Amino acid sequence: MDRNEMMAKAPIGRLILKLAIPTITAQLINALYNIVDRIYLGHIPGTGGLVLTGVGITFPILMLITAFSNLIGAGGAPLAAIQLGGGNKEKAEDILNQGFTCLIFLSIFLTIFFLTFKKPLLYIFGVSDVTYKYANEYITTYLIGTIFVQVCLGMNTFITAQGYSSFAMITTLIGAALNIALDPIFIFVFNMGARGAALATIISQGVSMVWVISFLRGKKTILHLDRKKFKITKEIMLPVFALGVSPFIMAATEAAINIVFNSTLQRTGGDIAVGTMTIITSIMSFIWMPLQGFAMGAQPVISFNFGARNNKRVTSAFKIMLITAIAYACTCTALIELFPNVFLSAFTSDQALKEYAIPFTRIYFFGIGIFGSQMACQQTFLGLGQTKLSLFLALLRKVILLIPLVLILSSIIGVKGVFLAEPISDIISALTAITLLSINFKKILKKGPSK
Repeated sequence: MDRNEMMAKAPIGRLILKLAIPTITAQLINALYNIVDRIYLGHIPGTGGLVLTGVGITFPILMLITAFSNLIGAGGAPLAAIQLGGGNKEKAEDILNQGFTCLIFLSIFLTIFFLTFKKPLLYIFGVSDVTYKYANEYITTYLIGTIFVQVCLGMNTFITAQGYSSFAMITTLIGAALNIALDPIFIFVFNMGARGAALATIISQGVSMVWVISFLRGKKTILHLDRKKFKITKEIMLPVFALGVSPFIMAATEAAINIVFNSTLQRTGGDIAVGTMTIITSIMSFIWMPLQGFAMGAQPVISFNFGARNNKRVTSAFKIMLITAIAYACTCTALIELFPNVFLSAFTSDQALKEYAIPFTRIYFFGIGIFGSQMACQQTFLGLGQTKLSLFLALLRKVILLIPLVLILSSIIGVKGVFLAEPISDIISALTAITLLSINFKKILKKGPSK
């Protein structure tokens, strides 16, 4: 059974599992990629808490870099999968190649921009005079490897979209394994601290990028990188940007809310409150990545069969994703509520910081259980090429709800209000997503994909 036949005829549950296991593994590894630096840095004797806080404040810049890779990767990959489902390989390949060109240009722009304005940005993000040193060391080194991050993340989604989720997993595995191995060497053996953590990361991403490009120029891939097709055209890229706006905004607003979180916490609670949020967002990243991996495994099935007008398989794939998302998110919520100290201890050995963080951790994660449904609905809209609905849900949780709630509640009840805003936003956005999907799902399937 070839790849297209597998996507069209294999049993849905088995197919999603086959695609999801590698993507879940990849996302778990990717979570380690993102947080292993913080785990090592948080345990530096004496200064670990301050280093962790400083590096955590650079998170918005990292998220904005990821956001631009999402604009191309998460925007282009579903469209390429839909074209493959409709039998139009040439157009799918045009999407891949023009997306690659855009990633190169975006990488150059982002590197220059953030290196130029890093100091004022870090102070806006909530750095203090004490933690600026560590934030600056980390981000200056990290920005040198922006092109590695952009191309690796953006192009790897096209590997998954073709059904080669195992190869996409290897991309992340290579980088994460190398990062985990290099981190203690640069941080502790060479005594490079935050700068060493960033250096380990960009070296690892560079190796991963080489793997991705090699695969997309090799014999196994369905879609190939071809220099003759690198020219950007509005006919190809405007739909990619339109669909990619939603995942772009999801990542960009994650950066925005992190800025609001840290700047508000610095004002109301100081470095210890900012350090608490750094740990909590790291925990969130680690527990959320498997669910994202499952959604990434289900999304090509939805996109391909939507393009093939096989609505029964689209519906089955969505139901499986929804049930799995809710069950997983509820389990994570229960574990964190019962054993917060276990999760906090992975990131810091500072007992005072852990005791301070426990009640806020329980508050922050209270609404995550129901939020699993929001991810399933939004990823389904994305897989169906529904730009406006996916964009609205991306804006709702972070921009419309969370940021105003942080500002309002913090002014009323201080630090606690910052953490309380998250579950309120999660619950409202999840209920809205379920309602929108219930109203629109059958209409979208009946209309079918745009040509």
